[in-house]
Amino acid sequence: MISRPLDTLDSGWSSSDLFRSSRNSSVVSRNLLCDERSRMTKARRDGLYLVLLGSAIFVLIGSALENAVPVSTVDFRVVYYSARCLLEHRDPYNESDLDYVYRTQGGATAKDSPQIRRSERRYNYLPTAFPITLPFAIFPFGPAHLLWLAFTACSVILASYLMWDIGAQFAPILAGALACLSLANSELFLILGNPAGIAIGLCVIATWCFMRERLEYIGILCFALSLMLKPHDSGLIWLYFLLAGGVLRRRAWQVLVVVIILSIPAILWVSHVAPNWPHELQSILATYSSHGDVNDPGPSSMASHGIGMVISLQAVISVFRDDPRFYNPLTYFVCGALLLVWLVKVLRSPNTSNTAWFALAPIAALSVLPIYHRIYDARLLLITIPACAILWKEGGAVAWFALIVDAIGILFTGGLPWAIFFAFLKHAHLPSAISSGVPLIVIQVFPAPLAVLCVGGFFLWVFVRRRPAGVDTLSSETEGV
Repeated sequence: MISRPLDTLDSGWSSSDLFRSSRNSSVVSRNLLCDERSRMTKARRDGLYLVLLGSAIFVLIGSALENAVPVSTVDFRVVYYSARCLLEHRDPYNESDLDYVYRTQGGATAKDSPQIRRSERRYNYLPTAFPITLPFAIFPFGPAHLLWLAFTACSVILASYLMWDIGAQFAPILAGALACLSLANSELFLILGNPAGIAIGLCVIATWCFMRERLEYIGILCFALSLMLKPHDSGLIWLYFLLAGGVLRRRAWQVLVVVIILSIPAILWVSHVAPNWPHELQSILATYSSHGDVNDPGPSSMASHGIGMVISLQAVISVFRDDPRFYNPLTYFVCGALLLVWLVKVLRSPNTSNTAWFALAPIAALSVLPIYHRIYDARLLLITIPACAILWKEGGAVAWFALIVDAIGILFTGGLPWAIFFAFLKHAHLPSAISSGVPLIVIQVFPAPLAVLCVGGFFLWVFVRRRPAGVDTLSSETEGV
């Protein structure tokens, strides 16, 4: 019997052969890993290029249109001269006092239409907005409005980049394409100067800070300023963090504390200068929402069907019956049912980052549907990008549905496509059956709110059906539960 050396096996392979084979396998694995990293690096670079492209379109076209329109930054003029009014110890909620400041400080121009003059002399924001707007009111209008637009552009671009940063972990090119699409359709922020650009940008920035657990105290300040400026934009996003538990709940309470600290001096100051401001603000809001006025969602509204259209669900339902007693309860019922499903799922779900993005996606869309919002408020759909990227990486039919639904939602709530569409309508010779009455209103009103409803409904369906993939640092944090 011939014995084998100790370094051989029954297969006839020597230990040196196995070592060489193992080393070759390691080299192959390392090469594959390097190739994968190289592909991901290239994909991230391409995705970042898309974000930069969208930023360039946003700034260049927005600036060009801001200079081209007869009266630019209409919405900023409202908050600017109201803050100037408060600085002069006049009542910013009183139309006569605000009109006096306009006339004496050069706010009125020959190009103002009656509608613009009327809206610019009615301040419809809470006193909590003054800590954000007063620093701009210190400067003359020229420098102030440039600073405001720069702040708006930086907020929107940074928010878009940060949502791409999250989505790039899963699908960098897709996330970049969606961020590019959103940025390329955000020009209304620079044309109108509406505070929504800053409020939404700060809300999204804070969301990134909380979810990545980085720069949390900057996130707390950003979220607080967003709530103070436009609480109906970021309020439900804040509610998610409050309900999520763990460290996210603690962040939500910290945000609320900062809101209270910053708001109390402003409320006391306004109450001293304008003791009747609650009644005056309520009267202004009621006037704006009255039949045929600028915030009326119904078919007879003077300003709800243009480029800056109202996209709350009332705008769709009012076409069938233009009566607030009909379209308001029906809107609250539909949105309330969806929000209730979302609420139950949030309370029953573990607090993981995977779960959080699928919880935030539907509420970002549903936030703009129950009450008055205009088309630019739908830039909150930026928060849906990470969830869409996760689904895209997982593949399948759901991934394609996510891409199509999200892209349509972002596209139909952008200002640029509607500007092109309305320019086409102006020069098109449509059949009388379409160009008159209800058919034309349907074409103008239905797409944006229904697209947002589809986004919210789709991501809510995904959220309800989805099981968490695992537990991470968000769920392991229990402080503040």
